[in-house]
Parts: sequence; C-alpha cells; structure tokens
Amino acid sequence: MTNSYHPVEQSKRTAIVDILRGWALLGVAIGNYSDFLHIGVEHKINNSIISDILLYFNRYFFAAKSWTLLTLLFGYGFAILINNVAAKGKNPVTFFAWRMILLFILAFINSSFWLGDILKDYAFLGLLMLLFYKSSAKTLSIICAVLVLTIPFIMAYVNGFKVEHPEITTNPEYLKLYHSGNWADFFKFNLLASFYEQIIIPGYAITAHLVMLACMLFGFLLQKLDFFNRLNEQKKLLKNTLWISLVTAIIIGVAFNLIISYKVDILKVFHPLYWLVLSTMIFIATGISLLYTNGKLKTIFSYFSAGGKMTLTNYIAQNILAALIFSGIGLGIADTMPYWFYFSLAVFVFILQLFISKWWLAKYNYGPIEWLWRSASYRNLFPFKKIQSEVVTEIKTV
Repeated sequence: MTNSYHPVEQSKRTAIVDILRGWALLGVAIGNYSDFLHIGVEHKINNSIISDILLYFNRYFFAAKSWTLLTLLFGYGFAILINNVAAKGKNPVTFFAWRMILLFILAFINSSFWLGDILKDYAFLGLLMLLFYKSSAKTLSIICAVLVLTIPFIMAYVNGFKVEHPEITTNPEYLKLYHSGNWADFFKFNLLASFYEQIIIPGYAITAHLVMLACMLFGFLLQKLDFFNRLNEQKKLLKNTLWISLVTAIIIGVAFNLIISYKVDILKVFHPLYWLVLSTMIFIATGISLLYTNGKLKTIFSYFSAGGKMTLTNYIAQNILAALIFSGIGLGIADTMPYWFYFSLAVFVFILQLFISKWWLAKYNYGPIEWLWRSASYRNLFPFKKIQSEVVTEIKTV
C-alpha cells in the first residue's frame, strides 16, 4: 500500500456519529459490568429497591440497545471507509479484509480478558458486508426489511435448538481458573467461556448475528443517504421517527410482557424481543439526534463525542479494568456485590473515560488502539501526537 491511502481526517468526522458511539459505549459498560454478577455459582440475589430500579433502567434503556446501536454505526463507518478507499482507486475488498483480520487479532486479545467480546462478531460480519458494498440504497432497504421482519420467526425457531455444553461461568471446576490469580488460567477461562457461551450457542450464533447484520446494513444505508450529515434538513422526519418508534416500543413491550405473564404459546413460533430492542434503540438514537440538532447539551455532547472517537480504546480498557477488579488476578470480587455496585461502577468508569478521552484528544490525533489499528490497516505510520499549530487551532475553534 502507498501513502495514497488516507483515513478520514478527524476534523471531517460527523459529530453526531461519535456522540451516539459515546452513548452506546455507556450502555455496553453497564451491560458488561452487570454480567459479572452472574460469574459464579448460582445463588439467590437479594436486590435493594435501588438495585431493582437500576436493573429495570438498564433493561429498558441499555440492554441490547447499546450493542445494536454500535453495530449500526459500525456499518455506517464501513461505508465511509469503503468509499474513501475506492475513491483513491484502490481495491476496497482487499483493504477491508486485511482490516478485519487485524480486528480479529484485537478480538482475540479482548476475549482473553472478557468473555462477552463483540469485536470478533464485527470482524466476521465486516467480511460478510463486503458482499453488499456495491448494493444500491433500494437493495439495502429491501434486505434490511426482510431481515427485520423475519427475525421474530427465526428467533422462535432457533430457540428450539439445544446444544449441550459445559456451563463455564457457573461450574466450580472452571471457576477455579477464573479465581486462581494465574494469568494463564484467567485467559483460558475467558476463551473457553467465549466459545461455549457465545460462539456455539444458536441464539447468539444465528439470531444475534442476523440482528447485527441487519443493523450493519441499515448503517450502510444511512451513509448512502448521507443521513447524519443532513439532520438539520430532516427535523420533521426525526420527530415523526421519535414518536413512531416510541409508540411501537410501548405496544410491543406491553404485548411481550402480557405474552410472558399469561404464558401464551406464540413465543414458540414468533418471538418479538428484537423488535422491542430495535424500536427502543431507534427512539433513543433519534432523541439524541434531535437534542443535538437543536443545540442542546453542547458541553455534555462534546465529552460524549470525545469518548466516541476513542470507542475501541475505551471498550477494551473497560474490559481490562474489569478483569483487574472482578477476577482472581485482581480484587476477585466477581459476583459478591449488589447490582447497584456494578451499575454505578460502570457509570463511574465511563465518566472517567470521557474526561480522559477529552484530555487525550487535545494532545493526540487518535486513541492509542485506534492509532495502532489505523496504522496497521493502512500500513503507514500516521502522526500520533498533535503539532502545536493543530492544538492552537482546536482551542480557537472551541
């Protein structure tokens, strides 16, 4: 590769996309940290009122909504990158395939620290996305619609599949690896759990990946429509989308809870969980976009944007920090704390990361892992530290 390859300049990034990434990163932190409550021998959990409130808040505003939003934004970024590389007269397929191989390497490292890694899924689906990179907006719309409409039926069908596997996170024999304090044991535990409790589970391997693919293709479609760069022109559409998605989420949520309460057999053939997740995710993302276009919360959004620009660094840092807090290589508190502790810790870590990200990007062009991934992808060392004139310009702009 030559220097004619160049990534999108930081100054040309779409701010709302980074803001949405920052918000999604908060939800991912809460979801991942909350999962540590379940790493250990199963036992009765006595939650306080505060824990119950936070649990429901996470369930309705973050759980699955965050990773679906991040996946959508991954598809959006995929489209920008493909267009950028193709515009230089280079082969986008070979470039992006190499980039996804590098992401697989990062995923393996991250999976060694955290059994819930999603980077491996992005790398796999990123390669699959190459089949669609020449698709028109109309074709992408049809594929997305078909996937979303069929997911409840597929989920119901796939839920009937049973795969026998060891329960890594609740089996005392495997938990010894997690709590031993030995790094090799710790890595082995996470990699085994990643395989047995994610990769081979039909509900995740099939259903979740179809949802991710639909989200990625939808993000690809939004980029083709230049959606995020035309938000000011589309306030009416945003408002309509906000209310339609809210009403849809409420209707599906109420119906879903009634189905569960009355044990209706329909879930065996039609499971609308991801319709609820996607409609809620769209409602939240649209609400944030409207606040942004209306000039609200500028200071807060500036911090979310900084965190979003360093999504990869912050995501992996969250998982490494959690390993040092919860596993035997660190404090070893795993499932010993009430739910509010995991939720609050995740929020604290995220806020800390926002301040660090803001400070870091005032001095450097990229987050450290973003810089490594970008330099390896383009096979070219990009300027890491900002030169003085760039810093002065940025201060004047602010």
